[in-house]
Amino acid sequence: DAVKYLLANYDGKMVLDADGLNILAYNNLFDLIKNKENIVITPHMGEARRLLGYLKEGRKETAIELYNKTKAITVLKGHATVVATDNEKTYINTTGNPGMATAGSGDVLTGIITSLLGQGKSAKEAALAGVFVHGLAGDLAAETVGEYGLIAGDIAYYTAIALKEISGATSTLI
Repeated sequence: DAVKYLLANYDGKMVLDADGLNILAYNNLFDLIKNKENIVITPHMGEARRLLGYLKEGRKETAIELYNKTKAITVLKGHATVVATDNEKTYINTTGNPGMATAGSGDVLTGIITSLLGQGKSAKEAALAGVFVHGLAGDLAAETVGEYGLIAGDIAYYTAIALKEISGATSTLI
């Protein structure tokens, strides 16, 4: 009920992930978000299947199909995360590594995107920058702890270092 209420009544920026996506899918609430701006959805392939009821042949095609169904900026998480910003324009992220496929990693990504939205970025800007920063943080963490032992807390910690590196400031990895 809370998610349905927010989708029906809140016109601000929003990120839908995990159970928010499940509630959207199971209650067929797509009409509540289609006409809103600045909404980002962050499904993995399992959530994408629930949202669509099927999967397209490729990840890019699945992300575009999700965008078309929801009109929300779509971040299809996974190897080479796909960001669909309209029914034809997609971006493939070049940062990240297999060690990031760990519990809580998507929560860190959602937090980064939400933070960027809160700092005034549009949904498209927040999604694109957030995905890149998240992947870079995972790459920096993997350099220190390795891919096999990587946990979500490492990605969260290295987010600040990734931002420092992107900004051009000198960083020292700890």
